[in-house]
Amino acid sequence: MKRVEQGVTLIELMIVVAIIGIATVLAIPMYTDNGIRAQISSGITLAGGAKAAVADFYQGSSVFPVDNAQAGLAAPGSISGKYVASVAVNGSVVSIHYGNDAHAQISGQTITLTAIDIVGSVGWVCASDGTIRLNQLPPVCR
Repeated sequence: MKRVEQGVTLIELMIVVAIIGIATVLAIPMYTDNGIRAQISSGITLAGGAKAAVADFYQGSSVFPVDNAQAGLAAPGSISGKYVASVAVNGSVVSIHYGNDAHAQISGQTITLTAIDIVGSVGWVCASDGTIRLNQLPPVCR
């Protein structure tokens, strides 16, 4: 009786390596975009206090606060987080400036939350400064 050896040929091994390489090339950008989206979302969450302060000020006076101090908030640089360098109020606009440990693609960029009057209540419109790609923005900003 002949014994037949079975194993993986070099061509089969090369095909598997090529498939893994292609999958990696496709997965890395999606993983990066998800990480950036999470960092932007954490900045929007951090700005929640500023949004509430602006809405409260508007409800009480029918005008938007001029700056952080008038809204009853700390200085812009004092409101910061792991990915956020500052949160600033300027009228109806809350600006979230990314820095610190933020991904290089969003470090130095700004997301704005603009308050709008919706029949006596305050709604918010989110926008980027145009340099953050649409697929990197969380759903609330698209």
